[in-house]
Amino acid sequence: MSTPMSTAASTPMSAPGKPGKAAPAERRARFTDLVAAEWIKLWSLRSTAWILGIGALVVIGINVNSARSNAALLTQIPAMSPDGSFQIDPMRTSFVDPAYQILMVVAGSVGAIAVFGEYTSGLIRTTFTAVPDRRAVVFAKMTVVTTVMLALGAVVAGASFWLTQALLSDTIGLSIGAPGALRAVVASALLAPLCALVGMALGALVRHAAGSVVATLLTLLLPALFGGETYRWAKEIGNAMPLTAWHALVENPSMHYSASKYPETIAEAWTVFAAWPLVAAVVTVVVVRRRDV
Repeated sequence: MSTPMSTAASTPMSAPGKPGKAAPAERRARFTDLVAAEWIKLWSLRSTAWILGIGALVVIGINVNSARSNAALLTQIPAMSPDGSFQIDPMRTSFVDPAYQILMVVAGSVGAIAVFGEYTSGLIRTTFTAVPDRRAVVFAKMTVVTTVMLALGAVVAGASFWLTQALLSDTIGLSIGAPGALRAVVASALLAPLCALVGMALGALVRHAAGSVVATLLTLLLPALFGGETYRWAKEIGNAMPLTAWHALVENPSMHYSASKYPETIAEAWTVFAAWPLVAAVVTVVVVRRRDV
């Protein structure tokens, strides 16, 4: 007498309440879904909009105030310097050093907050439980932060150049087609996402609010420690910093500055601008993937 064949192995698994139908496989999160989630996370903090908005206004305001002061000073130059040795650089009027140091601090801090904020709140555990692919999560976060900071940098750089040159238009104002002008605007716009990615890397490494922000400030403003030209090795380290590279990229080629003993070329400056965000992105991905939450 033959035993009946078991049909358990051949019976498809059924969804609850629907016998005979296979349970649908869990849908993997698409990258666009991750980007949308990270976008919501970034803007769910009210401080994000305030920091970016106030930071942009402060940077533009400092540059505009510099242009107003220089425009007034231009009327006094003939009396101050009859031989014409005293000149005002209209390019540096658009890109005042303290203003863009503030932009670097703002961008770097927001980048750090985007990472350490999830760790300090514990939300990162929920994120990685829902999406185990940590690399995809980090790429989505970097995409959102880079996009927002690039838009911020473009607005600040474009507005600073247009407003300041408009104030100087009757005398020494420049057009965007002037030598070095477009390069300066592009470099100033790219400075914000560069600093934000560096902030993200430091936020992933430190995972502490105050520590991440302080580490970001020290890293981005480090050239102050390597400003002298007594030792070449110290100057070369300074030339490898984002702030020094930005100085080289916004320099007006039509003006004659005092020659540096170890100058940074335009190609070297662009290399620095490419290397820092690339290394920062790699560090962020590696650290988040390998460290426990």
